[in-house]
Amino acid sequence: MTDTIATPIIEPAPPRQRSPLWFAWQRFLSNKAAVAGGIVMSILILMAVFAPLITPVPPEAQLFLTQSLAFPSAEHWFGVDNLGRDFYTRIVYGARVSLSIGFIAAGFSVLIGIPLGALAGYFGGRTDWVIMRIIELFSVVPPLLAAMLLGTLLRGGYMSIVAIAALFGWVQVCLLVRAQVKAFREKEFVRAAQALGASPWYIIRRHLIPNSISPIIVGFVLAIPLAMMLEASLSFLGIGVPPPTATWGQMINEGINFMFYYWHLAVFPTAALAITVLATSLFGDGLRDALDPTLKGR
Repeated sequence: MTDTIATPIIEPAPPRQRSPLWFAWQRFLSNKAAVAGGIVMSILILMAVFAPLITPVPPEAQLFLTQSLAFPSAEHWFGVDNLGRDFYTRIVYGARVSLSIGFIAAGFSVLIGIPLGALAGYFGGRTDWVIMRIIELFSVVPPLLAAMLLGTLLRGGYMSIVAIAALFGWVQVCLLVRAQVKAFREKEFVRAAQALGASPWYIIRRHLIPNSISPIIVGFVLAIPLAMMLEASLSFLGIGVPPPTATWGQMINEGINFMFYYWHLAVFPTAALAITVLATSLFGDGLRDALDPTLKGR
């Protein structure tokens, strides 16, 4: 009689738990327009950071006066402007100004919008009413007209444009944070913190704001193209960043005078601004869809 050997039963491994961030990343990758926008943004940021390494001359150098208004060529990829400056170089350095103003202004917008949105969402009542009336006031005022007035009073300049853009960019961030905080303030972990005697400021700082990081990131990204468009508009009107600093809005303004004969002076900065704003907007929209809490786990 032979002994039978029991075969061990191998239980299948439990399915791997996916984090919400993994699902968000998969949703983002499935959005081809958002991925393309992110790639273009990355290229533009690298181009702006390493501008001295990829441009032949400084942006203000008038080294090509004998070739003024030259069309694009192998020597000058985007041509030469009316003052003898390499136009490709000025386009690249213009990206530095537009992107830096966009990112800095968006950062200040977040710093303003987070506390106001958290206060409105958590306390509600009169606090929410006052903050919402402020938001409505900023919503009915045309941003460009108000920016023109402020830009004229402040006489333009880099930091003035940043301040003006941040002043009108915080509203979207505030609304996103307010909605998120209102959704979380009735959750069990907030109730538990209240039962343990935690102050409202502690709950907002340690629980609600960290759980609102997704709309904060989205608000930050979506504030960038708004700030860039505002800077370009003010520079186009002559009340933005003063020359000889290269800005796309300023170059568009100068190029319009030669539009019918030397098309490249207006087309290239306009295309650079349009591509940058479109790429940033597509990236922000894709990020918002990917980080939407109602889609997690699908």
